[in-house]
Amino acid sequence: AHLELIYGEQEAQELVAPVIEAMRYESPVREPKPYQDYWDEGDCWLITYATSVREPDEPGLRTLKRFCDSHFSDAINGLHVLPFYPYSSDDGFAVIDYLAVDDRAGTWEDVRELAKKYRLMADLVINHASSESTWFQNFLSRTDPGKDYFKETTPDEDVSQVSRPRSSPLRVKVETNDGDRWVWCTFGPDQVDFDFGNPEVLLRFVEIVRFYLEQGVRVFRLDAVAFLWKDPGTTSMHDQRTHEIVKLFRTLVDFYDPSTMLITETNVPNRDNLTYFGNSNEAHAIYNFSLPPLLIFTLLTGNCRHLKTWMMSMPAARHGTAYLNFIASHDGIGLRPTDGLLSPAERDQMLATLGRFGGKISMRTGPDGAPHPYEANISLIDAFAGTVDGRDEFQLERFECAHAIMLALEGIPAIYIHSVLGTPNNDEGLARTGRYRSINRRRWSSEELEALLDDSSSLQSQAFQRLTSLLKLRRKQKAFHPNAIQFTMQLGLEIFGIWRQSIDREQDIFCVSNVTREPRDVKL
Repeated sequence: AHLELIYGEQEAQELVAPVIEAMRYESPVREPKPYQDYWDEGDCWLITYATSVREPDEPGLRTLKRFCDSHFSDAINGLHVLPFYPYSSDDGFAVIDYLAVDDRAGTWEDVRELAKKYRLMADLVINHASSESTWFQNFLSRTDPGKDYFKETTPDEDVSQVSRPRSSPLRVKVETNDGDRWVWCTFGPDQVDFDFGNPEVLLRFVEIVRFYLEQGVRVFRLDAVAFLWKDPGTTSMHDQRTHEIVKLFRTLVDFYDPSTMLITETNVPNRDNLTYFGNSNEAHAIYNFSLPPLLIFTLLTGNCRHLKTWMMSMPAARHGTAYLNFIASHDGIGLRPTDGLLSPAERDQMLATLGRFGGKISMRTGPDGAPHPYEANISLIDAFAGTVDGRDEFQLERFECAHAIMLALEGIPAIYIHSVLGTPNNDEGLARTGRYRSINRRRWSSEELEALLDDSSSLQSQAFQRLTSLLKLRRKQKAFHPNAIQFTMQLGLEIFGIWRQSIDREQDIFCVSNVTREPRDVKL
């Protein structure tokens, strides 16, 4: 049924057998058990690169496991390891080989060792591949596999409505063995978009999913999935066939292991983001992309009106689904999710403040051809250096408050390694690469980092102690189950409060936060 909606009845009939064969199910294929929650209040993920902490002459995944075992044993149970495959750019998101591990990261054995202890999330970079990949090189030489794997366009096609996350040209001319061709590049010339109109591309990714499952991966982050299906003359976002492909993968993994999760990464306005839950038959979880900018705006201004209004408008996640809550990640702070939530003047005020704290603003080209702010690039600890009035002494308190709110909300929390480590702006990395996102993608020397964590006076040690204490506390409370009941409290504009109640109604927790830098009385 999924394949019919994507490709039509005749094509679907021919695809069913190869797709099922690619998943290599046990025979006979068993119906999944009735859905149950495969997450609880103990779930919390750490987002990290394999090489965020480096030890000389040691693969990053081994260093990462030792570091997590030593410092996060009671604070997390899941790891989102950002792309650890061979790549050519974008710190892993221009994949050269989906079935290999980058030498700097380690081997598949290292991946399997991590998966034995932590619930492992891996990226399925499904929208595009590196221009250096074998598939794209075969596209250029007009040979298989790859000859017809990439989306082509022409200079005459109307792409004026296409929604863009970048300001680089969408169409890139390449020289092939049978002449010049134009390829579709949503994110840049080194990341060439796949053409899922070719069923062979879908089949390759089914094979990749099955291979990752064999390596112990049980959570898949579908990177940039909203852009998957492209049609000139449209926005080429959120196409119904894109949704149907996600539903297909949901069905396939449910029959393999119903505890496997799909998470859609869709950095888009809130209303569009919510559609990826489907009818509880699409993504198990969606990134709560509106939360980071709203939390930052709240604590910079000392006013929780927009955060509270948004919280009251959010539907409770239905059975079998959950929000993934975060404040920072390897990318910047997305600004499109503020559409309809912050006014242009409020967004500009926030960006100006972050700029004073060392942040940079990445732009995208809008349908009008003009540049528009897409994301703010800044380390999270520096984003909380002060208020709209300037820097002050409450940086750590503001930083801790933001995480206390995030950890209390309905959903599964995920914390970026550079947040929990209190990593400041990586100005050296930014100067070296010229890419704004490098400001929040530092690679720590293990020796230097351990020394800072041992120094109780360091910013890194204090941030680490505060956040890991919150994490350990949270993981013991039934009222913080990702699907526990949540109510937003009405305590004015300077106090943000929520009430959580456990599913069995045996525990109630009231989470109350003063978002200003002055003491406030609260009437309960």
